[in-house]
Amino acid sequence: MKNVVTNSTQSEEAKLVASSAVASRKAAITRNTKETSISISVDLDDPSVVSIKTSLPFLSHMLEAFAVHGRFGLVIEATGDVEVDPHHLIEDTGIVLGETIFKALGGFKGIQRAGCFTFPMDGSLVLVAIDICGRRNLAWKVQFGNFEVGHMDPNLFREFYKGFVDGLRATLHINMIESDNDHHVIEASFKGLARAFREAITPLPGVQYLSTKGMLDEN
Repeated sequence: MKNVVTNSTQSEEAKLVASSAVASRKAAITRNTKETSISISVDLDDPSVVSIKTSLPFLSHMLEAFAVHGRFGLVIEATGDVEVDPHHLIEDTGIVLGETIFKALGGFKGIQRAGCFTFPMDGSLVLVAIDICGRRNLAWKVQFGNFEVGHMDPNLFREFYKGFVDGLRATLHINMIESDNDHHVIEASFKGLARAFREAITPLPGVQYLSTKGMLDEN
């Protein structure tokens, strides 16, 4: 009888695991305007393909770091009128990336929802916390010097993150704790976001919203 009960229990557990298996979390979005042309695809559970091509090499480098440290697949092709101002491409890439991830998640049910990580980069230290909750908010506590990083104004990365939270429908805090140079601060912010993001999208048992209200705004 003991063996029968054990086998039955194992069988039920196997059925539970199979029924609660995470659906394929993939998505792709293409967005074209007079200022930018952006195509993004993500696979949140398969990090084997990461290919980033934008008109801004430093932005490409940061996006690659986000995918690699976040352990997800990311393919981006993004061009824009950077000869006018990189602002358009940086902001629009953030928006489309957030929207593509939201589409891949299929909503906010069954995920851990929030994540936080403090990432060191030599003498720089940046805390990043994210809540994928339907409330669009960016708390940005970062200060840069008066010089370019990667031939770009580093303050433009605030516009990337604002676009990202708007597309993803998330709250994001980025807090610079220490800085030895602006490049390290930006890179630590992307890698910190990657680790916090990976924590936030981790599947949980069941398919409920992680909220005492029983729902989250996905509009």
